[in-house]
Amino acid sequence: MVKMGEGGDTGSGQGRQNLQPMGQDFGRLTQLVIGEQRSHQLVPPATPFGAQQAVRTREELLIQNTMESCGFKTVFACAAGFVLGGAFGLFTAGLDPNLGFDPVKHGADYQPSAREVLREMATRGKSYAKNFAAIGAMFAGTECIIESYRGVSDWKNGTMSGCVVGGAIGMRAGVKPGLLGCAGFAAFSSAIDYFLR
Repeated sequence: MVKMGEGGDTGSGQGRQNLQPMGQDFGRLTQLVIGEQRSHQLVPPATPFGAQQAVRTREELLIQNTMESCGFKTVFACAAGFVLGGAFGLFTAGLDPNLGFDPVKHGADYQPSAREVLREMATRGKSYAKNFAAIGAMFAGTECIIESYRGVSDWKNGTMSGCVVGGAIGMRAGVKPGLLGCAGFAAFSSAIDYFLR
């Protein structure tokens, strides 16, 4: 604050003395903010709620980029599908009353041994696991490629990916099953995206 001299003289020596410290503080502040003495520490970006996010290190960015890559998503979906398919196969095998034997071949009174039942459960679990793994890898890979190409993350990616995967699976039996598989997988993917988003 400028202190006025006697008689309202702001140009007096006392007025200049009061301005000098203020000028030094302003110069020092300028050097700290935009001058050579400023801190080069990065300011973390603010979130929509006003809180600041921590600046990520190079290793954290590497891990994030790896986990967001199409290769990682495909491998992860394949592994998850294998585990889920195996569990589903074991579950359905436990509900099958004819597990381990063929009534026509062995007769209605035949009782399979525990080893035969376990072998059949393992076979069914492996079959389901391989099918679920293949579908999961195909779906995750095509969805990631479509999302990368479009540059948008929305429900349309899952719908288009479902159509591609369903069509590819159905095309083994012909064109009509391929079209039905495309429509069915696309509708299922859209419904899942609708309920999960």
